[in-house]
Amino acid sequence: MFAVEFQATVRDDKIEIPQEYKGQFRNLVRVIVLAEERKEASSNLIDQLLKNPLRLKSFRPLTRAEVYVR
Repeated sequence: MFAVEFQATVRDDKIEIPQEYKGQFRNLVRVIVLAEERKEASSNLIDQLLKNPLRLKSFRPLTRAEVYVR
């Protein structure tokens, strides 16, 4: 068994084998498909910060008294 790796675009649920590999595949083949994950853009700032929190050296959580100051 030999393996080749190439990138292809799926069109009409089909993957075309590049010209340089055509004719090398006969009968049964094993296919593994790896697809790039789509990153959905979040318009919610809170969601973005929860996924990628800001790291600040000078960060100090508020005290209970500071939270409830009017």
